[in-house]
Amino acid sequence: MNNHHEYHNEIDVDVILDPQRVEAGKPVSINISLKKDNNAVSLDTVHEKKMHLLAVNDELTWFDHLHPKENKGQYLVEETFPTAGKFLLFVDFKPEDGEPMVHKHEIHVVGDELSEKIEFQPEIVAREEDYIITLVNARELNTGMQTLAFTVEKEGEMLGEKDLENYLGASAHIVMIETKSKDFLHIHPVSNKKYPIYAEAHIEKAGNYRIWVQFKISGKVHTVDFSVEV
Repeated sequence: MNNHHEYHNEIDVDVILDPQRVEAGKPVSINISLKKDNNAVSLDTVHEKKMHLLAVNDELTWFDHLHPKENKGQYLVEETFPTAGKFLLFVDFKPEDGEPMVHKHEIHVVGDELSEKIEFQPEIVAREEDYIITLVNARELNTGMQTLAFTVEKEGEMLGEKDLENYLGASAHIVMIETKSKDFLHIHPVSNKKYPIYAEAHIEKAGNYRIWVQFKISGKVHTVDFSVEV
């Protein structure tokens, strides 16, 4: 179980968009290159992929988890942003023989704006199709090393470790982002006898956080979100 925090490093991360003028509802190609001392940086495979790209809007109401494909030392992926406004791309990777790193890149999308700002409201239970997912210790979160324990329920039955399929080398994937500072954590949980999704994360700053959890059952990846105060 490992956590990826955003921090600055000596590797240059270049993000090129095509077209450069990004419009809401229209696909854009994202080209990411990594260099150190003008040389391309080779990456290790982490959780079945060489690069994870987490995209969110500034209001943290929209989320996507992408995996750019390597092509001659560059990493390419296509995305369509739903509305106008500011969006953040978190580029998550691990250089060979190096530590995991996260680079934050900001882009601006033109088009129809969100109709209104959304006020933060704590949400500790999420529903997706027939599943009810609960962050059971949501009201007990503090800074420092913290447990994140989730139950997964379907049609009145609590699911266990055996019910979840491997998703990118883990029982699930968790992303936490603080609403103001945009502090970022990418957490890879495990399962235990009590909770099908269980993690320990080091949370450095107090604040309001949005959390997305992705898990896989019967071949389908489910994405649910929460809002908590730390």
